[in-house]
Amino acid sequence: MTTTLVNGVPANCIDVHDRGLHYGDGLFETFAVINGEPALWDRHMQRLRLSCQRLNFPNFLGPDLALLRSEALSLCSGETQGVLKIIITRGSGGRGYRAPPPLSAQVTRILALYPWPDYPMAFWSEGVAVRVCATRLGWNPALAGIKHLNRLEQVLARSEWDDANVPEGLMLDIQGNVIEGTMTNLFVVRNGQLLTPDVSQCGVAGVMRSWILAYARTAGIPSAIAALALEEVISADEVFLCNSVIGIWPVREIMGIPGCSFQVNGPITSDIMAKLRDSAVS
Repeated sequence: MTTTLVNGVPANCIDVHDRGLHYGDGLFETFAVINGEPALWDRHMQRLRLSCQRLNFPNFLGPDLALLRSEALSLCSGETQGVLKIIITRGSGGRGYRAPPPLSAQVTRILALYPWPDYPMAFWSEGVAVRVCATRLGWNPALAGIKHLNRLEQVLARSEWDDANVPEGLMLDIQGNVIEGTMTNLFVVRNGQLLTPDVSQCGVAGVMRSWILAYARTAGIPSAIAALALEEVISADEVFLCNSVIGIWPVREIMGIPGCSFQVNGPITSDIMAKLRDSAVS
């Protein structure tokens, strides 16, 4: 079975001069695959288009996105459940940071299909324990929000612990604000209001995060994007993590902070999880 495509062709290698390898000069999107379909496709493509514009990639619109969807569907066909990763790099080039002129550059498309992760069902039903990472996120508004290929901060943060019972860590920025998990976005509920950290200086504006914010608006759930200090997260009534693959994990406790536990089946978290299940987008 073909599990990887490079520029539409089954392959498991790329050009050694690819700028994605040399400089992290690229972007990626990760999808849950349900019954042969990459979920939340339109939201992922919207972010991909905006991210390509931010990095001054060649116009990656129209026919290119149609081609990408065709390749994704061919790779995911017959897959009941899986994970699809799409990587777009600026393509191959010579040594040096200077990028090729946008009109002459040829992007590299990499699609890879992975098995569904074997997470315990208790992560959804009983909540997860998380920790606070020592590695901090640096500020860079030029790259904030997008899923670029340089994930070294997340790699370093995730290497801080090796405990399968603690699946995620919270990452703070250089000002001490909680921004996200190593692979997830964060939401808290305080006094009936749904809050998620501001990612205008660093962090990823996740696709599931955008879905949840949109649902909150239609459902009449008070919500806001705000700076959140660790103390404000600790004092929250409900806390949950989200991404396109896991959907939502309620957080039951933050390890290493005495007495820091949360209501796993809180009303707002439960409402959003139920809507997510009903809409079949996770």
